[in-house]
Amino acid sequence: MRTARLRTVHPVLWAGWAALAAGAVLCVLGWYGVSGERYAERQLPYLASCTVPGAALIVAGAVLLTHGRGALAAARVEELYGLLVAAEPAEADESGTAADAPLAVSGDLLMVPGGTLWHRADCPLVAGKVESVPVDAKLLASGELGPCPICEPVEETD
Repeated sequence: MRTARLRTVHPVLWAGWAALAAGAVLCVLGWYGVSGERYAERQLPYLASCTVPGAALIVAGAVLLTHGRGALAAARVEELYGLLVAAEPAEADESGTAADAPLAVSGDLLMVPGGTLWHRADCPLVAGKVESVPVDAKLLASGELGPCPICEPVEETD
């Protein structure tokens, strides 16, 4: 499942590579022109017409590549998040009743040591992880742990 955002990033990457290539060609042409002239006043046109625009194109290409790769990484993270959270179980498609049900409904609360969230036991983020442990009441009372936005656990008051 590819998103439309992934397809729109590729032209930015291609434009970045094209700008880098064009800038490199202009810099080489400027260097070649300058190297053939003995006097500085005859070298200046090559610097102004080839080398300076070539360097500007190299910088612009680097910026485009950086932006394109960052946008590509963000789009991939969004796609992975969508696969993790928004995916419905296979039986929900057939019955249609599980579409409105929360992802996690267990009453047991778990946390991952060093984490900042507490989860229900059947939350997709902690289910099956051997490092998950029951929630420490001291951490929960101190406010160091927040509820998971995926499973939306409710604090049990005993």
